[in-house]
Amino acid sequence: MKPPSLSIRIYAGLVILLAGLGALNVFLPQGEFIAQIPTERMPASSPVMALVTGLGILLLYGGLGYLGLSLSTRLNFTPIWDKTITPKQRLGVPLVVGLIMGIGFILLDAILSHFHQMGPLMHPPFPTSVVASFSAAIGEELIFRLVFIAFWVWLISQVMLQGRARTQVFWVVVMFSAIGFTFSHFPSVMVLYGGSVMSALPAAMIIELFLLNGSLSVVAAYYFWEVGFLGAVMVHLGADLMWHVVWGLLS
Repeated sequence: MKPPSLSIRIYAGLVILLAGLGALNVFLPQGEFIAQIPTERMPASSPVMALVTGLGILLLYGGLGYLGLSLSTRLNFTPIWDKTITPKQRLGVPLVVGLIMGIGFILLDAILSHFHQMGPLMHPPFPTSVVASFSAAIGEELIFRLVFIAFWVWLISQVMLQGRARTQVFWVVVMFSAIGFTFSHFPSVMVLYGGSVMSALPAAMIIELFLLNGSLSVVAAYYFWEVGFLGAVMVHLGADLMWHVVWGLLS
């Protein structure tokens, strides 16, 4: 029996890590979020919730991610581990780019938060912010880059257009991925700021959310295209470490 490729093994390791982080997060302080979820409404004890969360992540993200990985292989996207790409190209450069983006996020938030009364965007408390940063880097990139982009590029370019215009389709799909990624953050922001509809948020905050999440999506997609899935993960990780962990501690 042929052993799984290194790319598959790395992918499996990432999903297992994501599941472990999801389970660990159940025991960590949640800051402003916990005020919105009274403890008496929790459906089970923390150990049970951690076990269910971990298993759920393994099944959901593992299955969806494997689909995305299979489709990206059919599309000849850069594999997770390509021997022609150096660790610096795959990990180092994307991480630094992400850290620089995180600094940009801090400056943008400092500017736009002056245009409304809700103040700067909130961050998870430490050390939850560290776990959340790693979880988002793996989980959100898996859903919005590996799965979303691979599926729609496969469907449109490979199936509908018979393999034509793959690059053009890729970047159109990236734009929709950025929009979807941005909208996925609105529910948590509305919970934090007590809003029930998106229109209750100030225009400056909505613009900020689109700029932050949209730019991160496009840059992560670029590195996904150039150096593989780990490049997208490292961009996201660098941005979140600077934005949520470093700035969260300083602010």
